[in-house]
Amino acid sequence: MSLATQELEKGASVAATEAIKFDSQGARGMAITKYQEAIDLLARIMRLNPNGRVNPIYKERCDTYSRRIEALQQAHGVDPAIDPNAPESEQRASVKRQEGENDFESLVMREKPNVTWEEVIGLDDAKKALRQSIVYPTKRPDLFPLGWPRGMLLYGPPGTGKTMLAAATANEMDGYFINVDASSMMSKWLGEAEKNVSKLFAMARQHVEKEGKPVILFVDEVDSLLGSRNSEVGGEVRTKNQFLTEMDGVAGKGKDVMMYVIGATNKPWSLDWAFLRRFQKRIYVSLPTKEARQNLFELYTHDLKMDPGVRPADLAKRFDGYSASDIRDICQAAAMRSVEELLNSPEYHEPVEGETPMQPRVTSFEDFEEVMAVRKPSVSAEMIKAYHKWSSEFKAL
Repeated sequence: MSLATQELEKGASVAATEAIKFDSQGARGMAITKYQEAIDLLARIMRLNPNGRVNPIYKERCDTYSRRIEALQQAHGVDPAIDPNAPESEQRASVKRQEGENDFESLVMREKPNVTWEEVIGLDDAKKALRQSIVYPTKRPDLFPLGWPRGMLLYGPPGTGKTMLAAATANEMDGYFINVDASSMMSKWLGEAEKNVSKLFAMARQHVEKEGKPVILFVDEVDSLLGSRNSEVGGEVRTKNQFLTEMDGVAGKGKDVMMYVIGATNKPWSLDWAFLRRFQKRIYVSLPTKEARQNLFELYTHDLKMDPGVRPADLAKRFDGYSASDIRDICQAAAMRSVEELLNSPEYHEPVEGETPMQPRVTSFEDFEEVMAVRKPSVSAEMIKAYHKWSSEFKAL
């Protein structure tokens, strides 16, 4: 993803975290403001990337925060949808039941993510590990007498395709893809984070047991929920312990349960060792190789008017160290240069009826060079060294 998108996503995460803090303190007004800020930032990301494959995930988060805003507003006198003639105890139970069902059901993406393996360029090791751990056991569990991994950790720099990998895996299965981020898991019910974790896993198990379909529980930014902290409060400790217990349950203890937990993080070194052991597969989602970069440039320039002298192989050499999302944004920026020239030229005019609209010039190699001069990789060399160092100790394919 672009630097601008990363900043927006970071800002949304910070706003959601602050919202939860105010929420827990009873400061409803500030909590509503911060939840709305997170919604606005995520909406901006979707507007900047209207065809983004992970937009459904951002939308789910916006919906989650919107429902929390509604709940906080209802606390100030807006009546919930319950039978006013029912006993008070029954009304309270009805409200609690409705909130629980609605919030957790909203986490289930009933339509499988529209991402295929072919759209995940490169990352062959990661795709192979996910197929071995999830796809193959789902199709032929009888071929795995010793069982199979239920916990997978995808780690690596931002913008390398961790979310797309999880979505592509779910797309190949006839099952459910449950997507949550740490902030939504922590804020579903005020002061009951460990119960939220328990209910989330219970919902996933219910889909497996009642419908007999596999379920992928995808937890984004898992480090913010399970990371090491120097000053944890009691609720955080209980939440982490509950997650450990649930992960042990997912492991099956000999049961052939088609339920999988995929965690994604940009900071694997922040995770406690106790959680690393529960993620039997720890998969490094790295920057694209030269061959992958060439394929990415071929993909993203396919629908652009390109100068014949622009060769994806040459671009792949020049843009070493750039992530997959960086490359997409670079192609957009290079094409935008010719569009901007057209729209700002003195000869340009809006087409009248029956007239063929004026078209921009072809995108040249010089356009890409100009973009490269003002756009640096979103991942530094120091970050890559840190990932390699961590991988040498903890990577597990």
